[in-house]
Amino acid sequence: MIPSGISRRLDLWVGGALLAAPLLLMGTETRAQARLDASYEVSLAGITIGKGNWVIELGDDQYSAMAVGGSSGLLRAVSSGEGSGGSQGRIVKGQLQPASYTVTIASSSKRETIRMALVNGNIKDFSIDPEPPEDPARIPLTDAHKRGVSDPMTASLVHVPGTADPVGPDACTVTSAVFDGRMRYDLSLEFKRLETIKVDGYQGPSVVCSVYFAPVAGYNPDRAAVKYLAAQRHMEIWLAPIAGTRVLVPYRLTIPTPLGTGKLEATRLISTPLIAHGGAAATTPKTQ
Repeated sequence: MIPSGISRRLDLWVGGALLAAPLLLMGTETRAQARLDASYEVSLAGITIGKGNWVIELGDDQYSAMAVGGSSGLLRAVSSGEGSGGSQGRIVKGQLQPASYTVTIASSSKRETIRMALVNGNIKDFSIDPEPPEDPARIPLTDAHKRGVSDPMTASLVHVPGTADPVGPDACTVTSAVFDGRMRYDLSLEFKRLETIKVDGYQGPSVVCSVYFAPVAGYNPDRAAVKYLAAQRHMEIWLAPIAGTRVLVPYRLTIPTPLGTGKLEATRLISTPLIAHGGAAATTPKTQ
């Protein structure tokens, strides 16, 4: 949605808060700790260009994250776009281990679906439909690049170990190895400050981290958007807690662009404690 390809990194990382869609938490019984219903807006230079909803369920040993979104306002009049997808997996010793990830991005001229299957942090299978053309300039992906990784949506959920308040500097000591079906990259956080935020469903502290993007493989080193993001030293993410858990989610993400600040910001963060979840389909979030 943000020009020059910057939106692709933004949308995929923050879990597709605007891009990702309902998956079913299928099969087994699981006791759920909490559910988060969130709504987000994306703006560029103060102009709203996209909206979406995100639903996260955290159980004792399983989790799911699902969202749906699309372009809005002035951008919709110029070029419509929508996205859907989600991630689900296990919770092992407090850490989120994805098992599957799917995202579909559609515009007026193109539709693409990325699917991945993971086991213990290793990519076992992935596909892009339709298959993209070969780019000989891309830095090749090896099997090593597909081990010890997370999908973009799971990587946007920050679990803070220990017993101290999770909304603190420890939340910003994370470096995530991410594979999005095309590209392997690292996302590193660094503590900046604490802020108090107020949004529908939550009022309280938020921890602000600097964000650093480092491409590793599967990308064209001459691509302007990749070079721009890798050189950025002024990206910020604000993290807020899911009540009753040690997991934080993005409240705000800001990226300077040549056209003004690109910003993703929550307009609603409603946490609900859950006692049990019997494998029924989660409620499908609706784009506002």
